[in-house]
Amino acid sequence: MKILKPFLLLIAIVCVSNIWAQEEKRFKIHTVAFYNLENLFDTINDPLKFDEASPIMEMKANRSEVYKKKIKNMARVIANIGADKTKNSPAVIGVCEIENRKVLEDLVNDPLLLGKDYGIIHFEGPDRRSIDVALLYQKALFKPIDSSSHELLIYDDVTRKRVFTRDQLLVSGKLDGDLIHILVNHWPSRSGGEARSRSKRVGAAKLNKRLIDSLQSIDPYAKIFTMGDLNDDPTNESVKKVLKAKKDKKKVPFKGIYNPYERMFTDKGWGTTAYRDALSLFDQIMMTKPLLDDDYSSFRFWKAGIYNPSYMFNKRGRYEGYPFRSFADGGFTGGFSDHFPVYVYVIKEIKEEAETTKG
Repeated sequence: MKILKPFLLLIAIVCVSNIWAQEEKRFKIHTVAFYNLENLFDTINDPLKFDEASPIMEMKANRSEVYKKKIKNMARVIANIGADKTKNSPAVIGVCEIENRKVLEDLVNDPLLLGKDYGIIHFEGPDRRSIDVALLYQKALFKPIDSSSHELLIYDDVTRKRVFTRDQLLVSGKLDGDLIHILVNHWPSRSGGEARSRSKRVGAAKLNKRLIDSLQSIDPYAKIFTMGDLNDDPTNESVKKVLKAKKDKKKVPFKGIYNPYERMFTDKGWGTTAYRDALSLFDQIMMTKPLLDDDYSSFRFWKAGIYNPSYMFNKRGRYEGYPFRSFADGGFTGGFSDHFPVYVYVIKEIKEEAETTKG
């Protein structure tokens, strides 16, 4: 019996080890991101647009050199978003403050992004400053099925004239085989003050909610991301009362929306942009409840973040600690954007194929 006991103990250890090994799981991981590219305009004056008011067009010299540097800076950031976990740039990334498709073509053809083979989804919008939103996607990872641009009809509270602003972009497609829907937003600015301009962003949120509702009426379990520069914080009326976004995953109702950035803003004091010594978290990615489920047989939300490495901060001067923006005081700073990009990771369990026996 004394000889058998160690032998039985060894069998028990081997059995437990095999159980642990069987419980180990492997996951695919992708990054879904958003970035305000801060006035990514070309150097050509379009007579049909008000692009001459863009910072680069207001420069008297070196426009071409500035444009090339601006493109390289944007490519550098995009190439690095989420790469520490995925070893890849974003599978899909929404962008805003871009002038036209040409600047996006120059961006995705930069050497840092060329090998990723990004596709472009972009519609010309009615914004008075000629800036649009768009979606970039790695063709090997995301297959678009449908895309549409949705006009935002809003009016100035005082003049009652229409405010021409950015459309909202809706893209549906397969991310590595899973159907997802992405809304890309750039809501009206706070020009004239937060209170006076609030109704415009509430209007933008109502359009966004209608689009989400329409997707959910077709499929209540639709996996939807809504992302963008909202010009509102996670706690403002547009997000909390209109979209009814929740900061606690456990409290998101069926057909509800989860906002991982609210806790970053309220509990941690984090932000993506700054103005007059006030930090704001205008850039957000929210999602519907099916992305929060514990079943990882298809893609689910893992975690969210703000991409803000040290090279994207101002290191000195009156704006120390602010995002290192591209343009200031009528010139090019050599910086990146006045916003930090945001991102979420989605993961899906990799199922090992069963070995087939030879007959």
